Amino acid sequence: MSGTRWIVICAALVGLVGAGCEETSLVAPGAQVEKLADGFAFTEGPAADAAGNVYFSDIPNNRIHKYALDGTLSTFREDSGGANGLFFCREGNLLACEGGGRRLVSISPDGQVAVLADSYDGKKFNSLNDLWIDPKGGIYFTDPRYGNREGMEQDGEHVYYRRPSGEVVRVINDMVRPNGVIGTRDGKTLYVTDHGGDMTYVYRIEPDGSLTDKKPIATVGSDGMTLDAKGNLYLTSGAVLVYSPAGEQILRIEVPESPANVTFGGKDRRTLFITARTSLYGLRMSVKGMY
Repeated sequence: MSGTRWIVICAALVGLVGAGCEETSLVAPGAQVEKLADGFAFTEGPAADAAGNVYFSDIPNNRIHKYALDGTLSTFREDSGGANGLFFCREGNLLACEGGGRRLVSISPDGQVAVLADSYDGKKFNSLNDLWIDPKGGIYFTDPRYGNREGMEQDGEHVYYRRPSGEVVRVINDMVRPNGVIGTRDGKTLYVTDHGGDMTYVYRIEPDGSLTDKKPIATVGSDGMTLDAKGNLYLTSGAVLVYSPAGEQILRIEVPESPANVTFGGKDRRTLFITARTSLYGLRMSVKGMY
């Protein structure tokens, strides 16, 4: 393909703004953001199962939905406890941060619910928001407090780690309002956004699950986040913002509604699913997701 033709294709991608054609080529040639489903109150927490079906939460309506590979939409769980962030474990269970229920739960494929954590130091959590499961089976999760702070038992808004043994420890205590969290497949690196502090940080994960070597990776806060197979970080702040592992913004994906969260899904893991206010959107990519 000639350089001139590739430049034309890059310029024709409606709603995509990149630092150059190399970065814009993360998106499949000619692809545009497409609305896949709508009519929700506030969509969040997308997560893909092993087959590539995508589950997402509609927080005010207290439901978790499934968007299947064939494009059909169904309700996976009613009375979801105000579920927000979702993530599948290797056993095929869907883990959910229940913001209303103030607990971390595991939901089996047939809908059976098991509580994994609901308190720290004898006190109830604030309103769990997002999570990531490491290769050992440990779970990092954020616990901000949005809205009414009445009844808040914790002494602030922090990040926790549920060890594979079941013990819960606090691993971050210096953020204003932590929100999105994601880690690398090798279990060595964790990204956490301080939505209240308008910053996103990267940490080194130690063998015991503790975090060290905190560094800023992006000077924006974010709601949810994901990673692609190249290690690029996808944040949501007015648009979907893509950062290289070095912290350089390389792509901006405009969405008709303000995005809240993102994940890769589909049979080949090359569709970026975006939850944005009342709708679910999709964008075909040339790169696969890390998960």
